[in-house]
Amino acid sequence: MTLSEIFASDFLREIILRATVVGILISVCSALLGVCLVMRRYSMIGDGLSHVGYFALALGTLAGVSSEFSMEAAVPVVIVAAILILKMDSSPKISGDAACAIVSTGSVALGTIIFSIIGSSSSDICASLFGSSSVLTVTSKDMLLSVLLSATVILWFVLFSRQIFALSFDSQFAASAGCKTGAFGTTLAILTAVTIVIGMKMMGAIMISALIVFPAMCAVQVCRSFKGVVICAAAVSLVTFIAGFSVACLMSLQTGAAVVACQLAVFIIFAVYASLKRYFTNKKAKS
Repeated sequence: MTLSEIFASDFLREIILRATVVGILISVCSALLGVCLVMRRYSMIGDGLSHVGYFALALGTLAGVSSEFSMEAAVPVVIVAAILILKMDSSPKISGDAACAIVSTGSVALGTIIFSIIGSSSSDICASLFGSSSVLTVTSKDMLLSVLLSATVILWFVLFSRQIFALSFDSQFAASAGCKTGAFGTTLAILTAVTIVIGMKMMGAIMISALIVFPAMCAVQVCRSFKGVVICAAAVSLVTFIAGFSVACLMSLQTGAAVVACQLAVFIIFAVYASLKRYFTNKKAKS
């Protein structure tokens, strides 16, 4: 289907617009939260929680929760998992990456077993893991929740920008300066959990974590200030989602895979640029 055919239909135009708005808002929220997670070396939390979201969907299906309310049922499960990961990370015997690995792999295993028991089709499992290939699944409720979430995340960044900066770079120093590191970590985990659950319908449980990691990793390649990293990450996330979503619509691909492929391409470009810049800088310094 061509773009002219899509925009010629009022019905399709409304659906595409709704999905685009949801995707853009979730992408920006993921990028902003991803900067904090990557700076604190918590990027695996996004991956772990995305797999918990898959388990939560399976659990909701087993409990007979309607697909209309599957998101509401999944949010509490993912939030509890986020707080559990933070508690495990504070344990002297379990590191952060180990905690994420335990929760991540365990959730996928249990989710797959539950889907097998209730007899879900492989297409349902594929949609849960990799996202739906149809934009018809994005509802007006998803758009409303995305607007509320993005407003909350942006307001959090605006009101507590200094604290977020301090806690993202050096949590121990921030704690000694009087910042409430526990409350910050919990808020970050909850916002990340809600973002993942809302974005899973379009991106899938596996792909949604890429929205958190890739934009931040692209930004740190070329930016030196925290403000620059935040703005660059949001811009990368916005552009790559629009590009990937457009390709997915035109070629009938899964949105999650198309968006992540675009983000991977941009990351490679940024990484090559940063490497070349360092090479020529070092070469100039030696000469």
